[in-house]
Amino acid sequence: MKQSSILTIKKEKRLLLENYVRESLKSYHPLFACDSDAIYAMDLDGYFLPLNPACKEIFGYDSESFSKLSYMKVVKLEHLERAINMFYNSLEGKLQNFDCQIVYQSGELKDLNITYYPIVIKEEIVGLYGIAKDITEIKLKRKKLLQDIQHRENIYRDIVEHSPDAVVIAKDEQILFANDTAVQLVGAKDKQELIGRSVFEFLDASYFKVIKKRAKQVEAGTAVEFMDVELFHKNGTKIEVEVKAIPAIYQNEPARHIIIRDITEKKRTQKLLLQSEKLSVAGQLAAGIAHEIRNPLTSIKGFIQLMEADHTFNSNYLGIINSEVNRIELILSELLLLSKPQAMKFKKREMSNILEHVKALIDTQAILNNIEITIHYLTDIPEVYCDENQLKQMFINFLKNSVEAMPKGGKIEIEVKKMDEEHLEIRFIDEGCGISEGHLDRIGQPFFTTKENGTGLGLMISMQIVENHQGTIGISSSQTGTTISVKLPI
Repeated sequence: MKQSSILTIKKEKRLLLENYVRESLKSYHPLFACDSDAIYAMDLDGYFLPLNPACKEIFGYDSESFSKLSYMKVVKLEHLERAINMFYNSLEGKLQNFDCQIVYQSGELKDLNITYYPIVIKEEIVGLYGIAKDITEIKLKRKKLLQDIQHRENIYRDIVEHSPDAVVIAKDEQILFANDTAVQLVGAKDKQELIGRSVFEFLDASYFKVIKKRAKQVEAGTAVEFMDVELFHKNGTKIEVEVKAIPAIYQNEPARHIIIRDITEKKRTQKLLLQSEKLSVAGQLAAGIAHEIRNPLTSIKGFIQLMEADHTFNSNYLGIINSEVNRIELILSELLLLSKPQAMKFKKREMSNILEHVKALIDTQAILNNIEITIHYLTDIPEVYCDENQLKQMFINFLKNSVEAMPKGGKIEIEVKKMDEEHLEIRFIDEGCGISEGHLDRIGQPFFTTKENGTGLGLMISMQIVENHQGTIGISSSQTGTTISVKLPI
C-alpha cells in the first residue's frame, strides 16, 4: 500500500514536471534549440525528458528512445556510483557538476560534463534540469598533453639520472631529489640517504650566507651562474666543486635545480699550468737577474777591497754594501717566491709594495732593452684583499709581454687609481707594436700566441688569476701600443 502511494506521488510529480516543461518550452524553446549542449529534464526516477535537439547529438538517441531511458542506462558502469550520488544530492536541493562517461547505442564512449539542479514547483522538488556538455575532445587533448608532459618528464629524468654532473633538486633547504652522481660525489649509500636532508649539511658554514642569497634569487625566478664551493664528503674530506642553480618545477611545486660539478681535476690542472708558467717566467728572468745581482756584487767586492787596502773601517762604505746586499736579497726572494708552489692565501696587502717589487724584478730586463718603467699613483691607494704571489705573477706576465713588444725601447707606464669605494684599477700602458684586431679576440685562449717561442699560457693564467680575485680584465690595442686594464675588488 505504502509502495503504491509512493508510485502515485511520483506519477503526480511526473505530470507536474511534464506540464511545467511544456509551458517552459513555449518561452525558452528558441533559446534551447540553438544550444550545442544537451538540455533535458529528469523525473524522480532519473528518466529523461529531452528539451532540445542537441540531446540526440550528445547522447546518441532520438527523442522517443531517449524518453524511455534513465541516466543509469547510459552512464558507464565505472562512473555509475558517482552519477547516482550526484543525482540524489541534487534532489536534496544541491547544484551538482561532474564529469562522467556515457555509452552510445553503438557502444562508443563519450566524455560529458554534466550539471544538475533541482526543479521546484510549489516548494516541492519534482525533478531535475540537466545540462550535458561534450568534452570528449577536451579530454583527449588533456590526455595527450598529460602524456606529453609525462614523456618530457621521463626524458628529463633520464637525462638527469645519467648526467655526468651531480644534480640535486631542493626546495628551501630540503633536498627533494638527487641523482646517482650526487650520491657518489658525497659518498652516500643511496638516494634515500640524501633526500629530506638540508643542503647546508654538506657545506662549510662560511658559504651559508652567499648560498642563501643565491637561493632567494633562484626562487624569484633568476638563474645564478657557477660558483666555486667546497662540499663535505661523508668521510669528512672536502671536495672542490662548482655549483649553479636554476628555477625548476618539481612535483608541481617551485624548486631549485642545482648542478654540482666536481672540479678537483680541473683545479689540479690549473695549479700545474700555473706552476709551469711560474717556472717559465723565472727561467726567462734569470739572465736579467744574474746581471742585476752581478752589479751590486761588483760594488760590494770593490768597497771591501778598498777597506782592505786602507786597513780602515769606513762606515760610508758599509752603508753602501748593506744597501746592495738588501737589493740582492729582495731580488732573490722575489724570484724564489715566484717559482715556489704555494696555496692561495688571501690577505690585505699594499698594492704599491706589490708593484714596486715587480718593477724591481723587471727593471734590469727593461733597462737592457732601453725601456723605462714608471708607476703613477693617481689617487690614495688602499690595501687590497688578495693573493700577493698570484698578483705578482700576473703583473710580471704583463710587463714581460710589454718589454718583448718594444725591441726599439720606449716607455711603460703603470697607472693605479681607486675607482670607487669597492674597486681599484691598475693599467699597464706600453708603446709596443700592438696586437692585431684578429688576434685580440683570441688573446687568453690556451696555446694561442704571437711569439715564436711562446706557449700562450701566460695571459690565460693571468685571466684566471683575475677571475680568482673576482675582478675583470680588459685589453685594448693599436699600432702605437697596448693597454691592459685590471679592475680588482678592494
